[in-house]
Amino acid sequence: MSKIKHWITPDWPVPDNINAVTTLRTGGVSAEAFSSLNPASHVGDNPERVVQNRAVIKTMLALPAEPVWLEQIHGNHVVEAIKTAHPPQADASYTDEACVVCAVMTADCLPLLVCASDGSKVAAIHAGWRGLLAGIVSNTLAVMPKNVLVWLGPAIGPDCFEVGAEVRSAFLNKSIAYSKAFRSQREGRWLADIYEIARIELATLGVYKVYGGNFCTVTEHLRFYSYRRDKDTGRMATLIWRS
Repeated sequence: MSKIKHWITPDWPVPDNINAVTTLRTGGVSAEAFSSLNPASHVGDNPERVVQNRAVIKTMLALPAEPVWLEQIHGNHVVEAIKTAHPPQADASYTDEACVVCAVMTADCLPLLVCASDGSKVAAIHAGWRGLLAGIVSNTLAVMPKNVLVWLGPAIGPDCFEVGAEVRSAFLNKSIAYSKAFRSQREGRWLADIYEIARIELATLGVYKVYGGNFCTVTEHLRFYSYRRDKDTGRMATLIWRS
């Protein structure tokens, strides 16, 4: 077994029964645009290789069960992480059961992991700007205990996320507090800081124990997939479970 780690372990002060990781793009069997550890079945990769990659992830992380994958739709729907015949359409899942693995997949969007401070409940969130605007974070926290810790995983960095004026206006219509998450660019374009948007949302909800948020999927091309950079690409998996 290779000693190279093909995943990131969050640096956050959670209880000992909490396990959390984000997989990197390395260590799998996919080729070309999807090289190499792509667990996403919806991006055009060879289905057999996706199955192999999921098996690699389960083995290398010693997962207690197959992750509960979602059909992510950039919405605000949250579900309990329960294995079903078909992945539910949702952008977040939660569980208070041991050995149930909540999972989201990203390649520029923001993965957030949420943990009750006593380790009794966990959640995983997929948050692009549409999901953040629609309330995916608040909807997830609504099913969690009051005291939580949050980790912000690998997402597009604040120097790479260019958006139109309509995106900024939509957030400012929600709250003027979001103005500090945008920097003016040329011809009415703006640079958006998706990490800052999430922190503002979390602070509004009374959550200040927030960690991570110092990655850039676009510029760190050796570690991360990036849809904005490559278009045809794989996904990282961000996972959390209770022992």
